[in-house]
Amino acid sequence: MKNKTKELDVDFIGGQGSLTKEEEKQISEFLKSQKLLQDKKHFNKTGQKKKNKAAV
Repeated sequence: MKNKTKELDVDFIGGQGSLTKEEEKQISEFLKSQKLLQDKKHFNKTGQKKKNKAAV
């Protein structure tokens, strides 16, 4: 069976006002750090596999 998604009946998600420059900067820095962590994890996984194959 197919899962049914629930549609939200809202006008806005989040606060009433727009983000300040400081908030935008904090979000941007957070997203950059998350992307770097994700890239490091991917690199470590692929790097370990290559090292294991060469050692065998």
